Amino acid sequence: MAELARRLAVPDAVVIGLGSMLGAGVFVVFAPAAAAAGGVGLLAALALAGFIAYCNATSSARLAARYPESGGTYVYGRERLHPFAGFLAGWGFVVGKTASCAAMALTIGAYLWPGRARLLAVLAVVAVTAVNLRGIGKTATATRILVGLVLAVLTLVAVTGVAGGHLTPARIGDLGGTGVRGVLTAAGLLFFAFAGYARIATLGEEVRDPERTIPRAMPLALGLVLAIYLVLAVVALGVLGPGRLAAADAPLADVVTAAGLPDLAWLVRAGATVAVAGVLLSLLAGVGRTTLAMARRRDLPGALAAVHPRYQVPHRAELAVAAVVIVVVALGDVRGAIGFSSCTVLVYYAITNASALTLGREPARKVPVQLIAALGLVGCLVLAVSLPVASVIAGFGVLALGALWYALRHAMTRG
Repeated sequence: MAELARRLAVPDAVVIGLGSMLGAGVFVVFAPAAAAAGGVGLLAALALAGFIAYCNATSSARLAARYPESGGTYVYGRERLHPFAGFLAGWGFVVGKTASCAAMALTIGAYLWPGRARLLAVLAVVAVTAVNLRGIGKTATATRILVGLVLAVLTLVAVTGVAGGHLTPARIGDLGGTGVRGVLTAAGLLFFAFAGYARIATLGEEVRDPERTIPRAMPLALGLVLAIYLVLAVVALGVLGPGRLAAADAPLADVVTAAGLPDLAWLVRAGATVAVAGVLLSLLAGVGRTTLAMARRRDLPGALAAVHPRYQVPHRAELAVAAVVIVVVALGDVRGAIGFSSCTVLVYYAITNASALTLGREPARKVPVQLIAALGLVGCLVLAVSLPVASVIAGFGVLALGALWYALRHAMTRG
């Protein structure tokens, strides 16, 4: 079996995690989360989503150190629970993240050229796939550049919002929303923004010294992103208020405009495009590698298990994923894709935490890892069923179809 080259150190893994998280959370999710939870509710939902992500990161890091190979929870579920649990996790990840890729590509199109959003989205998928096919080293380098540019733009938004004199703390305290249910719904949507940290685990076969690198990179990337999200959420709420934030198509561009600098809005839009491109870059890499892991075990067609002899990437898997994303881009829309993706990915992480519970206690750790895994398991399931009804039905429906395929395939194999 062809192996992938181990090229990623801690800084590379952290950068890929940052590139996976920053774009979606800041530029896509704040508006619907504010609509669901209001001002204080949005901040509470952000903290809750961050805590659940921390639980998942802790469980993922423990498992990834034990099983340092491509596939993430697809591998952990198979090894720790049952082959079906691994299949369900892998299926949920591939389907959910494929929808995420389409949503990100459409976001790029909407920001850059609203009248030709789908065409530009297809071009974005083609360009990002070409970068990934050149090798994971190129992916890490490109993501590092993108993250640097995005952080500069986000700093501009935060400074402008605070220095413009339009930030009103009273707006942040606006309750709004729909109570506890609204907070849980918002947290489920915001979780979409945190899910990128596990891209580090799905790239486990390409990380140098995974037992040391993965446990360090995941919490570091997550902590940095949570801090950035909290600052920007406070600024956006303080400048726009929850009502205007909920209605905004480009919330951070609106912050700059409301602060009295509308001429800088184009720069924020350009930054959004760069950020989302970074997300798309990492997402396609992660989905391709989970597809590779499933194909190696024949849960997906075996032809997708090929690794390019020169660039050491799963080229067939990445091309297949890109083709599906292009189809979804042509037929779907951004709305609903986030909720659908969140639902299936939350199930994926529920399986992660269930797998981590089987590892047993680790007395040497100061953090009670078993309790964290249990809280992560319950939290993921609660957030999954708290999402909008259409997202829950679609998400669990697609998971059920995957389960049916699994059962039929094994029945034919036994027969």
